[in-house]
Amino acid sequence: MNENIQSYLKKNRNSQLMELFDFLSIPSISALPDHKEDVSRTANWVAEALKKIGMENVEIHATKGHPVVYGDWLHAEGKPTVLIYGHYDVQPVDPLDLWDSPPFEPEIRDEKIFARGASDDKGQTFMHLKALEAILKTEGTLPLNFKFCIEGEEEVGSPNLPAFVEEREELLAADVIVISDTSMNERGKPTICYGVRGLAGLQIDLKGSNSDLHSGLYGGGVHNPINALVQLLDSFHSEDGKVTVDGFYDQVLPLTNEEKKAYEELNFDEEKQRQELGVPALYGEKGFSYLERTWVRPTLDINGIYGGFQGDGIKTVIPSEAHAKITCRLVPNQDPDIIIDQLKRHIEKNKPVGVEVTVTPFDKGAPYVTPFDHPAIQAASRSFEAIYKVPTSFTRGGGSLPIIATLDQVLHAPIVLMGFGLPTENFHEYGSL
Repeated sequence: MNENIQSYLKKNRNSQLMELFDFLSIPSISALPDHKEDVSRTANWVAEALKKIGMENVEIHATKGHPVVYGDWLHAEGKPTVLIYGHYDVQPVDPLDLWDSPPFEPEIRDEKIFARGASDDKGQTFMHLKALEAILKTEGTLPLNFKFCIEGEEEVGSPNLPAFVEEREELLAADVIVISDTSMNERGKPTICYGVRGLAGLQIDLKGSNSDLHSGLYGGGVHNPINALVQLLDSFHSEDGKVTVDGFYDQVLPLTNEEKKAYEELNFDEEKQRQELGVPALYGEKGFSYLERTWVRPTLDINGIYGGFQGDGIKTVIPSEAHAKITCRLVPNQDPDIIIDQLKRHIEKNKPVGVEVTVTPFDKGAPYVTPFDHPAIQAASRSFEAIYKVPTSFTRGGGSLPIIATLDQVLHAPIVLMGFGLPTENFHEYGSL
């Protein structure tokens, strides 16, 4: 790194830290209506921060939900344009009693900042602002053209960003998109995530009798919706962890030899992972490693199941209803709409007698992958290695970033996920960094 830039960052460390604390102190919880004004205030904060570092054409764009902040610097004639995407909204903070310090009162402990959003994603977005500020202040110019698209709804699935991107395709046009909303494998080991899984979710509702029934009077004479739901849910997997929905794996692309080699070079310790998770054994689709099962294989998980009596003790009823929530993590080439249709057909085929079944689709997002030998990925890798002095790790993300599919489909630019967080930072849990 240029010595002038290093000197600038060291000199301004304390003032920049105070700026970050100010950013983190705003409770921009996009999921809660009570914080609508806080989210709006945070958008204004981001806009002012962009102007302060020298970005131009800064504007807060209204959407049907929370606003999107845009800014750019386009004076590197003939050079590529980088679009930096990030988000300024954060997850809810409950349960508060599990935090060691208030979530919106940033605190440094053990050289770590504890506050909601410190990693996801205010901290990582702030990092890009300060990096460009340091270059502009010391060099007077930037080596590339830059655009910023910072939204306020990522934590609720970015419901309004796809329309924004489509309507402003020309404004957001770029040669490469950089997102810092992921993690390194561990401290000091730079990691580029070159793909994420997609998502397809639905709710299953079973209805039996028109009211709860006394099990002594009616047990054995009607189907119990909870029993029926358990029977239906059990039909989704084989004993060796394979999803049994017809056609579920038909479009799954196999790993390349280069990808397999890259994963092997990570030397991932499955036994250490088992111990950290506190489970008797790791489990998943037979014939694949833990990394393959969590990064590049599709899954079907039951996320919630409820019905019947929930209080202390026992109540001898046959409930009239039972419910379950299911999500599938999808891999490149799988279409969420096709997967939802396959799930519906499976449910209809395996529907137990004696109950009515209703299926309601909800969250969905397409998977995404940038070939890790792509020039943009390799350029990011070289920049990492120049600073960290160790080889870059290449991974895929097991989670989903639905907006990535929209950015890919509309802007047609390679996407580089350069994460600077750590897996231990409780992104969506209490006590997050």
